[in-house]
Amino acid sequence: MEGVSPALPIMMKNSNRVNETEERAEQQAGAQLASIEELVTCLEHAEEFEASQNCEEDSEGDCMHGCMHEAGAARQTIQDDALSVEVRTDWHGVGAVEACKPTHYKILLCWGGPAVQIIGTLDESNQPDSARLQYQDWFTEWTDYPLTDAEEERLLKYAQQFYFDE
Repeated sequence: MEGVSPALPIMMKNSNRVNETEERAEQQAGAQLASIEELVTCLEHAEEFEASQNCEEDSEGDCMHGCMHEAGAARQTIQDDALSVEVRTDWHGVGAVEACKPTHYKILLCWGGPAVQIIGTLDESNQPDSARLQYQDWFTEWTDYPLTDAEEERLLKYAQQFYFDE
């Protein structure tokens, strides 16, 4: 079969394994989202505690939320969660310095098989104004993980804890 990739018969033979791989990658994205929601909940709890100095406690006097009460430490925990944070810009003419300003970001959460990332756009202050969760496994394309509006809002708040300037 001239012009056909030699990998095609192997891929066809193992196509059911690709579906298993995609399911595994989607499950990993769901696990990452659950972790992000927990981290953002703790950040919000710490911000509320710093404002009110009030926290629900269990019978032993511990925070019922299981979260720290320092917003800075909660932000640092989020920042330490990512494997890498990257930015990019749009195509522009040579010498157009203002056009070199970043317009998109990527936060890599885990890599290999499977991999999960957050991607989105940056506003004029280099702050995220959108967030999409994507996943992939070996030999598959990046796929958007379906999010509710509330999940997208939490994902965006997570992304907004990172610094996207020089």
